[in-house]
Amino acid sequence: MTEQTRWIDLDGAVNVRDLGGLPTRDGATTFFGRVLRGDNLQGLSATDVRRLTGELAVHDVIDLRTGVEVQQEGPGPLTREPAVTIHHLSLFTEVGEHTDVEADVPAAPVDVDAVLPWQEQKPDERHGGFYLNYLQDRPDSVVAALRVMARAPGAALVHCAAGKDRTGVVSALALEVADVTREAIIADYVLTGERLDRVLARLKASSTYAEDLDSRPADSHRPRPETMASLLEYLDENYGGPLGWLTKHGWSAEDSETLRARLRP
Repeated sequence: MTEQTRWIDLDGAVNVRDLGGLPTRDGATTFFGRVLRGDNLQGLSATDVRRLTGELAVHDVIDLRTGVEVQQEGPGPLTREPAVTIHHLSLFTEVGEHTDVEADVPAAPVDVDAVLPWQEQKPDERHGGFYLNYLQDRPDSVVAALRVMARAPGAALVHCAAGKDRTGVVSALALEVADVTREAIIADYVLTGERLDRVLARLKASSTYAEDLDSRPADSHRPRPETMASLLEYLDENYGGPLGWLTKHGWSAEDSETLRARLRP
């Protein structure tokens, strides 16, 4: 199965793809139709919703955005679907009522650097830059997201704003549990680069993200293999691998078995 056939083309989202078709270390291939990853779902058309809930059987949506993003963007089309369960699992410590920043100042403008942490680090920055912060700040959300993937009665769709950083980290950990090769995990992360221009164009149309995006060159947002590789290497060196990190934060052998059974033969 080629990379291109993994893409799910929708009217209102541009970075949606299936985690199926990826090679595992023992020569198997991940199942299609079990876990999808995507970008902002606010603009889904009625046709998109019918396809996701019908043909693609999406039952659970894992929303990794912050409370600020959800509040600013408003209810998305899938929140109105009774057959779809939304799991809001921010990867930031949400200490303020209105923002993720430490000071709770209701009248202050949204700090987009706090709610949408675009990749500014150099490609060789150790630990995958701020990706490690996701794991340090919200291990509860990471573990909960993987458990939804493992136990969803239909397909699970995990997303954030761009479908690159937060979604990339959670997807990478799920694929690690399924014993997908490192090369394939990193390649899947980098694949968002093929649609980066379209992702940025969509987000710039939203007042939540536009000012921040307009202030930075497009190439600074490009996913680089070194970023994901350095995060995974850090977990190898400090926890014996991503599974060791998950175990430290309450992930069980039963969780692993259930997620593997969902994702691969």
